[in-house]
Amino acid sequence: MTAHSYNFDTCPDRTGYGSLKWDKYKGRDILPLWVADMDFETAPEIVEGLQKRLDHGIFGYTIPHEAPIEAVLNYLDRAHNYSAQANWLNFLPGLVPAINLCCHAFTEPGDAVMTATPVYPPFLSAPDYAGRELIKVPLCLNTEDQWTLDIDAMEAAVTPKTKIFVLCSPHNPVGRVLTREELTGIADFCERHDLILISDEIHCDLVFDETKKHTVTATLSEQIAARTVTLMAPSKTYNLPGLACAFSVIEDTKLRLQFQKTIRGIITEVNCFGYAGIEAAYNRGEPWRQQLLTYLRGNYGLLYKFINEELSGITFRPMESTYLAWFDVNALGLDNPIKFFEDNGVGLTDGGPFGGQQHVRLNFGCPRSRLVEGLEKMKAALDNR
Repeated sequence: MTAHSYNFDTCPDRTGYGSLKWDKYKGRDILPLWVADMDFETAPEIVEGLQKRLDHGIFGYTIPHEAPIEAVLNYLDRAHNYSAQANWLNFLPGLVPAINLCCHAFTEPGDAVMTATPVYPPFLSAPDYAGRELIKVPLCLNTEDQWTLDIDAMEAAVTPKTKIFVLCSPHNPVGRVLTREELTGIADFCERHDLILISDEIHCDLVFDETKKHTVTATLSEQIAARTVTLMAPSKTYNLPGLACAFSVIEDTKLRLQFQKTIRGIITEVNCFGYAGIEAAYNRGEPWRQQLLTYLRGNYGLLYKFINEELSGITFRPMESTYLAWFDVNALGLDNPIKFFEDNGVGLTDGGPFGGQQHVRLNFGCPRSRLVEGLEKMKAALDNR
């Protein structure tokens, strides 16, 4: 079979399509390098799958049926050595509602939810929306100057009211791929304190460091699997967030029934195109994903070199996964880093809602020329202050 070559260097114009990423700066000369939404066209194999579904011409209510279920189960086994069962799955219109609903399903009013910061903002807002206490424990640096979870600080912060730990693995925004040893430490912590582990693994297929491999937390042991809710989706990997199709894997029957009872009447059916997209992504998207990882690896190398050689006031620690770079800009002395860079033509994500003041996040899931343009604008802005 002839290997197909995919194009990541040119992208369609996204204006006029209601793009959250691009319409934020509509009418302003600002290059959007912010929200976790790549500018690449998705795999043509996925487009073909969606077109086939479109050609059917009927778009009624759609239940989880054999094709997407088999696609997910085969993917978990093939990609992550995780032998899951069909009845462990719940299909969902997104991970953000899932995280919020987990706070309702597995806690009561007055209970607490723990997570480690900086982290994806819904981890921090979901407990508050549910009327639960939020316990934030900062990440720490290990002996190799890599971000990791601070188990000692977690032990000091946990209380009898703590019922859930919410984990981001691989980690957004710091880009770490946690080792089996690190994950085992988290699992042991959850077992010691009888916590439910909500493991958001949406970035698990975006590990671009070839020396690293993602471990599905639930595969560590039967004990941790019995207290874990695994959340996944093809949306970040294949640039499909607009199709709104995610899924949970819950092995424990009691936890699964608790979750299903909570989402009943609140979570709607996944639409037919979401199922078609997840099926095509997991069955036929792997060649595209491999070339995407190669391209992201090149973008990351360029970005890391540029930041460290040209923008000395920004601290950028090495990362291993995702297309979201986390910058410490404290040394720049900017009152409002986001406004400063926007005023100079670059739209970044504010680190504040992640729990990282004086940090910004840059999305390098874009054509290399676009990344270079953004970096040159950042350099010019700082040089001309």
